[in-house]
Amino acid sequence: MDVIKYLVDLGPSVVLPVLIFLFGIILKTKPGEAFRAGLTVGIGFIGINLVIGLLMGSLGPAAQDMVKNLGIQLTIIDVGWPATSAIAFGSAVGALAIPIGLAVNLGMLVLGLTRTLNIDLWNLWHIAFTGSLVAVMSNNITLGILTSIAHAIILLVLADLTSKHVSSYYGYANISFTHGTATPYYLIALPLEKLFDRIPGFRNLKADPETIQKRLGLLGESTVLGLILGFIIALLAGWDLPKVLDLGVKTAAVMLILPRMVSILMEGLMPISEAAGDFVRKRFPGREVHIGMDAALAVGHPATIAASLVMIPIVLGLAVLMPGNKVLPFGDLATIPFIVCLMVPIFKGNVIRTVIGATISLAFGLLLATYISPLFTKAAQNAGFAFPDGASAISSLVDGAVPTTAIFLFGAKLGYVGIIGIAIIGLVVAYLVQRKHRLAAANTANKAL
Repeated sequence: MDVIKYLVDLGPSVVLPVLIFLFGIILKTKPGEAFRAGLTVGIGFIGINLVIGLLMGSLGPAAQDMVKNLGIQLTIIDVGWPATSAIAFGSAVGALAIPIGLAVNLGMLVLGLTRTLNIDLWNLWHIAFTGSLVAVMSNNITLGILTSIAHAIILLVLADLTSKHVSSYYGYANISFTHGTATPYYLIALPLEKLFDRIPGFRNLKADPETIQKRLGLLGESTVLGLILGFIIALLAGWDLPKVLDLGVKTAAVMLILPRMVSILMEGLMPISEAAGDFVRKRFPGREVHIGMDAALAVGHPATIAASLVMIPIVLGLAVLMPGNKVLPFGDLATIPFIVCLMVPIFKGNVIRTVIGATISLAFGLLLATYISPLFTKAAQNAGFAFPDGASAISSLVDGAVPTTAIFLFGAKLGYVGIIGIAIIGLVVAYLVQRKHRLAAANTANKAL
């Protein structure tokens, strides 16, 4: 447990490069190349975190002033994912999250129930989060541990299901996202896309970044859109002209710099991805493996960033208008890109559809975050979390508003039957997904012959 806590405290920018290096050595990559790949991935993550930090440092004060202008009186504070992850790993269940995630992943790989090898171990805090909430709710650590196991299974299934979209839309071959926040929203986007396609007129409305730029010219460029959205957010905050201009330029900078940081991360990851593909093809003919990674790889896409910036004033508006909501969005405003990044490929980059999908998702998400607040607050107290000044109740959008959180909490109300049932459903779906994939691969091979 001390070793795991030490690794968690190091954070993803340190742990992931080490894992990439070790993984590269296992795959027979030259030590120098493996070292360079790991270091580059670490640099990319640091760059992404710096840009997201710039966004949060800029948007946080604007959001606070917007709240003041709107006269919002909400009693539950959104403490953001850094605090949420610390609370999750600080729980009794959280201490076992990494061993659980590794064991489930290796077991499903051996049994042929997944194609994903998850090396994003730090983000296993997501399964620790649901496990800790269930443990608090049921006063049963064993049920919390079973919840983490079931959650790990579901995330691998979602990673396999979304890998084709990660490959075709984002261009990341042999990569899947095992991120506990990003992948569940894919399940919301699928039915919404079918609904949107049935609406006359609306179904023909194109609003991807390329179309927007073509129609608007200079005004449609991603950096200019960032500038305009920054202006709008600052004006809603009631800021004076210098501050409006400053926020506009910073959001424009995010639109330009974030994709560059993602490309640096991918530069380090691609040699390892290719080596993993060669390794599996040689030793397990007919099988393939995807490297499970953080959804940070997708947050730099222009459609993702544009939709996320539009969502900031919308989320604050929802917080006011949704009956029953008591959560004040704050800490996770800068992490909205993680919420929308796997909705974007389903909507084919359509910013309008993404914004509508995210609005529907977060409207219900705020109610969920309100519902779990007593459990979240109790888990934070158990972990010794230092509450923000004036805050007696806390929650978060990541992962407090995520659909899988609702699934596991309501499943846990049925006790062991509910959680084990979810795990069994996950394994059955995993089997069907892999069976369909193998049949498709066999048909492709037969056609090639």
